[in-house]
Amino acid sequence: MSRKNKIPKFKNEEEERIFWAEKDSTEFIDWKKSEKVIFPNLKPTPKTISLRLPEFILEQLKLIAHKRDVPYQSLIKIFLKDRIDEELISLAK
Repeated sequence: MSRKNKIPKFKNEEEERIFWAEKDSTEFIDWKKSEKVIFPNLKPTPKTISLRLPEFILEQLKLIAHKRDVPYQSLIKIFLKDRIDEELISLAK
């Protein structure tokens, strides 16, 4: 079994990100000994964007959201995710 390099201490996430982008993790970690871990409470990091919609579309979204008792921004995310999944399935065929 080969000896692995020691992972250095990082000042911040950016420094760590740069390090791992340039290094082969197998020089530091024995992946054969790794175990699968699930982080059930992690949420994707949201990215704020600006989206211009015709007013009538926004009003329709708000109406549907109200009937479903969800915030309209959440409804937009649901609709986008559903459509993206459909497109990806279509592209995979």
